[in-house]
Amino acid sequence: MLKHLRLIFAVYLVAALSACKPDNRQIPVIDFFKTPEKVAYRLSPDGKYISYLKPYKDKQNLFIQSLDGGKEQMATSFSDYSVRGDYNWTYNNDIVFFQDDIAQDEIKMFTLDIATLKVTPVLSQKKVRISILGRDKNTPDVITIRMNKRDPANFDIYRLNIKTGALTPYLVNPGNITQWFPDADGKIRLVKASDGVDETILYRPNDNTPFKGIIANNFKTSVKPIAFTGQKNYFYALSNVNRDKSALVEINAEDGKEHRVIFASDSADILDYSYSKNTHKVEMVSWDAGKPQKHYFDPVMKNIYDKLSGELKDNQIAITDRDSAENKFIVFTYTDRCPGTYYLFERSAGKLTKLSDINPDLKHEELCPMRPISFKASDGLKITGYLTLPNGLKTTNLPTVVIPHDGPFSRTGWGFNPEVQFLANRGYAVFQVNYRGSTGFGKAFHSAGFKQMGGKIQQDITDGVKWLIANKTANPKKIAIFGGGFGGFSALYGVSFHPELYNCAIVQHGLINFFTYIKDAPPFLKPMVQMTYERVGNPATDAGQFRAISPVFNTDKIHAPVLIFQGARDDRANIPELNQFVRELQKQNGSDKVKYFLKPMERTSFRSQANRMEMYAEIEKFLDENMRKKN
Repeated sequence: MLKHLRLIFAVYLVAALSACKPDNRQIPVIDFFKTPEKVAYRLSPDGKYISYLKPYKDKQNLFIQSLDGGKEQMATSFSDYSVRGDYNWTYNNDIVFFQDDIAQDEIKMFTLDIATLKVTPVLSQKKVRISILGRDKNTPDVITIRMNKRDPANFDIYRLNIKTGALTPYLVNPGNITQWFPDADGKIRLVKASDGVDETILYRPNDNTPFKGIIANNFKTSVKPIAFTGQKNYFYALSNVNRDKSALVEINAEDGKEHRVIFASDSADILDYSYSKNTHKVEMVSWDAGKPQKHYFDPVMKNIYDKLSGELKDNQIAITDRDSAENKFIVFTYTDRCPGTYYLFERSAGKLTKLSDINPDLKHEELCPMRPISFKASDGLKITGYLTLPNGLKTTNLPTVVIPHDGPFSRTGWGFNPEVQFLANRGYAVFQVNYRGSTGFGKAFHSAGFKQMGGKIQQDITDGVKWLIANKTANPKKIAIFGGGFGGFSALYGVSFHPELYNCAIVQHGLINFFTYIKDAPPFLKPMVQMTYERVGNPATDAGQFRAISPVFNTDKIHAPVLIFQGARDDRANIPELNQFVRELQKQNGSDKVKYFLKPMERTSFRSQANRMEMYAEIEKFLDENMRKKN
């Protein structure tokens, strides 16, 4: 009899555990978060080579392949720091690339000669940020770079000869220039100046003429130059002047007046475009009101996309690079259940060749659809987002993870997200919300989020969770909140002020103190301080609100289990303050309820595969302990 009862108990135990676990195969953590096999594909300007990044000793390195039947060649073999993804080909068949030496806070620039695969150091700067702005066919050894070497708070523009190392100032920043827009030849004829609140677009017809202001706007209104049209001095721009949604327009650079509206969407801002340097035309624009959409202007480009869509059905398709002749193209495809695949398309031959999958170990059929949703906030405003349900027959009363995006002035878009798929594979519903203030939905929706941190932004998230509960999607007793940056603040705010909603919180590089977040901003972000005051708040005049919502002043309200991850070299983190915050939480709630992982050689996101594996293994364990073994 006792043996029989034990057997019955074992059967019920297995059934109970099975009910709590996802129905599909548990995919290993590493399959979601390992370093991609091959990424950042580029074409040489002459169309003879492709380059890409590939892991070598856990670091991304440059590899080269000749398109004329050549084998893969490893061009760099760094084992200390990865090659950054923002590398560029020059017109003389060199590659310019960067390393970020985290230990020394030093950016290192190198060149790679394709003929010999010789790597040559070109520039090395400590505590300086460097990026490439442009290149010029007429002077292929010279590139245009942006660097805050002279003044940490201001970026100047330089011309750098990559053969000789000669660095020549091109545009010295008077202190208010925040953006530069080089033309197809690398010459800068348009710039944007800002005092943080008001901004001005300035124009000059050539390098020997002073800039003059042509468009003045408040920061709530946006004009983003794209490129000159090749007709008179007109240029393309994305603008929401005198409209709610950003549209593709043509502007006369002589007087700043809008010449015509080329395309606008009623549902969302135009977010992206493709531009041909050969024809000086915008070929296509895209927007995302739920799923990405495109509109084509160039019939040749439309034919290319139509052909690609026919061969790559049900995929989102983007051309990410092209050779100078615009005959060969790097094509990237993805879905919500596919991290991405690279192809080479040769227009003259109509030939499509697969290059590689980012992550071939993930199988489309084992992953979960990302569904656009919408709901009404408590004040009636329509809020959109995405809901990903785990595979299986069960669609109600699910353990749920809420992921508010970072920003707050950014957005969540439709597409593949390894964190979302990882959590869904483990049996969790995943809810992402584009709360008010998110970008891409028009300036009225964007402005509605100003100074609403801890206010209507957080209420939108709360309303979304209550909507999930009312729809019986979420199990009201098993809800976690998980975010990075401002999303980390939202997670801590949620468990502080809505403890009835959340079992636990997971925080990556979280914002914990609005005072120090603004005060400790890196010098190169100081020009944006006034705008931050307008959008987020002023520490002097909004001190009461900052103190009321900042997690560091509300440790007594946090009783739920918390898991925190932080890179010690993160520019935006105040590590001593975070350490003290964690100590206070552990003192109050116990070290078993507050777990903290500080990685000394990481910045904002974890670049080391080993650190990523540890982080997501800990997240899985933490959620299992707090969402499955309770209630």
